[in-house]
Amino acid sequence: MPPDSKPAALQSKVQPTPAHKDDLAVNFEVQFWGVRGQIATPGKETVRYGGNTSCVEMRVADQCLIFDGGTGLRQLGNSLLSRMPIEAHLFFTHCHWDRIQGFPFFVPAFIPINHIHIYGATASNGSTFKERLSGQMLGPNFPVPIQVMQSKMEFHDLSIEEKECLGNVIIETSFLNYSHRSIGYRITCQGKSVVYATGTKYFPDHLNENLLNLAHHADVVILDAPNVTSNGKNPLAIDWENTPWQISIETAKEAEVKQVVISLHNPEHSDDFLDKVEEKIQSVFSNAILAREGMILSL
Repeated sequence: MPPDSKPAALQSKVQPTPAHKDDLAVNFEVQFWGVRGQIATPGKETVRYGGNTSCVEMRVADQCLIFDGGTGLRQLGNSLLSRMPIEAHLFFTHCHWDRIQGFPFFVPAFIPINHIHIYGATASNGSTFKERLSGQMLGPNFPVPIQVMQSKMEFHDLSIEEKECLGNVIIETSFLNYSHRSIGYRITCQGKSVVYATGTKYFPDHLNENLLNLAHHADVVILDAPNVTSNGKNPLAIDWENTPWQISIETAKEAEVKQVVISLHNPEHSDDFLDKVEEKIQSVFSNAILAREGMILSL
């Protein structure tokens, strides 16, 4: 199948199937399997928030949607073994290492009865996501090439800012950072919406218009963790004044979102440090929480 083709269930500019009365209370759950940025950080100081890099699963109606393939994807894959055969849709924001390093350890992709759809944008150098995922599995860096994955695997180059439909699930996309072509996703089903917006570029003098449009009136928006730092000798004396975390909250307020979830925590930030971050953020946006590995949100 050509790389820009779409599965039969996923077509651009298609209206979702009308819901029957019995289907109004559709299942919409968001589970966090990895909440760190940059590099995995296992250890006694990251037990409560978790140490795996970015991976979020959304179970919407009868669809299995996965966002980013950091080290948390390994644990998610192991949990999916009890649900086989599976058809999953794996959406990547961009190809930085913390977003793709779990993919070679995604066990369902090695099993023939499974069907995996993989989505992403072409990189600034023109490479496709298939080329980039294949490249990280080439020797001498990795012993198992992508060809060993025996599931039915289909790659799809995304057309940004076009609405896509998976049954009743609508997926909208927008570039949030053009320098590394990071994509934000808005997932909507029967009036409920979640926005996954990590890898966003923030500006000192204005808000990111693409993020504002994508997040407008969303039920939940998942944003990057603020790049706060400790102040002096006391690691819990946080320097709040010289960090851009306020821009994230200002954006959420302007977009009138209902709940903010902060994820992609800095690998240097311990559980105690993140407690202080959450407390500060909640002081200016009460319905905000920090993502924790294993956390499930039900809409």
